[in-house]
Amino acid sequence: MLSELRTVTYFEPLDWVVFAGVLLATAAAAFYGSWRLKKRKDKPSALDYLLMGRQLTLPLFVATMVATWYGGIFAVNEITFNYGIFNFVTQGVFWYIAYLIFAFFIAERLVHYSSFTLPDLTNQMFGPKSAKVTAVLVLCYIAPVAYVLSLGMFLHMVFGMTILSGMIWGTLFVCLYSAWGGLRSVVFSDLVQFFVMCSSVAMVVVFSVHGFGGLSFLKANLPASHFTLTGGNSWLGTLIWGFIALSTLIDPSFYQRCFAAKSPRVVKKGILISTVIWFLFDFCTTTGSLYARAVLPQAEPGQAYFFYAIQLLPVGLRGFFVAGILSIILSTLNSFLFIASNTLSFDLLRTQFKNVVVSNRISIFFVGAFSIFLAQFFHGSFKEIWLVLGSYFSACLLAPIILGYVSPNRISDKLFVNSALASAAVMTLWHLLPKNDFIEIIDPFYIGVLTSLIILLVFRKPKHANLSGITDW
Repeated sequence: MLSELRTVTYFEPLDWVVFAGVLLATAAAAFYGSWRLKKRKDKPSALDYLLMGRQLTLPLFVATMVATWYGGIFAVNEITFNYGIFNFVTQGVFWYIAYLIFAFFIAERLVHYSSFTLPDLTNQMFGPKSAKVTAVLVLCYIAPVAYVLSLGMFLHMVFGMTILSGMIWGTLFVCLYSAWGGLRSVVFSDLVQFFVMCSSVAMVVVFSVHGFGGLSFLKANLPASHFTLTGGNSWLGTLIWGFIALSTLIDPSFYQRCFAAKSPRVVKKGILISTVIWFLFDFCTTTGSLYARAVLPQAEPGQAYFFYAIQLLPVGLRGFFVAGILSIILSTLNSFLFIASNTLSFDLLRTQFKNVVVSNRISIFFVGAFSIFLAQFFHGSFKEIWLVLGSYFSACLLAPIILGYVSPNRISDKLFVNSALASAAVMTLWHLLPKNDFIEIIDPFYIGVLTSLIILLVFRKPKHANLSGITDW
């Protein structure tokens, strides 16, 4: 097999037919969502546009949740290629624990808040200043940097265009259809992409086992460290991913789907079903990437899985797989673009623009351009993008929001802001300190969380039981 190739040279007419068919089905689903929005009202309300009028049913909830979570497919491939099952631990197991915590301990608490967004929720829990700080952190975190980069890489590998050109043209296309129909367009397109992406990664495993053999082949052709939990990384470096996984408890895309659901029962049951599907999906992507490393050890880590599958699969299924990879990227990119634009237009600029829907549509294009810029800033490193943006977001917001659930009204608006800003400042200072053995070992994330916790625990209000800002679902 070749370590690098131009995908279109491997495409037969049937591959193009299948690939185009999936794209047309996705576009049709997005336009259907737009039609459903227009059918409801001539001028859709913010609730209709941003949250589907809180009418998200269980099947759609599961499909959009699963589809939204996997846009960084090349990042997962890169981590598996370099570190083996370390990927399944850090990008899988840690996250399953967080999903279950959310389902059993947070989902029902959201019943008390009729919020539109995560910053809107913090406004109800803590106050308006907390909401603004949360909105800025959410905007930086949810800006789809890794997924814009993934789309650029995809178009580069398939059509040969430069990664930057791929990011620009691909993001423009996604912005257009995401802005058109609001959350309905995102959800209905996710439904198509859900079935395609799950089928694609599953068939790579089936053909790999059939073509090369099972576990014995992998053990004979991979470093021993690829079968250890840490993959050769330190335990502290591994555990930080566990803490970052806890960002699920405050993840804006999780909250958006929960706020859009018809009932708390849909939220809890939907997350549990999604977790099972996520487990199977992670197993398939990790296993497929291990085969790619074994067969193409000289390939670029982030691209090996894709090139391996292109050469592994027969005509027809090859086109379906390429469409599946594109579906994985688009399903997350469109969701993150939409949520980031919600944050900008609804949470930060609501007072400047009377029409939330129009300002949201404009904001989507701004967020897309901002994400392309950040992708260039991080020099295309998926791991660096996730670690830096995920660390700041989690360290600054995780402790105050969770404590807000556990002990309502004990954290003031001012205390929330001070703890978040202090956490960010200390993390940045830690990054800038001269490096030595101790500083290298302790990740800035741990320093940020510790700072936030100390401030919150020392200065929080005396305990009392009254709840405020609570409304029905």
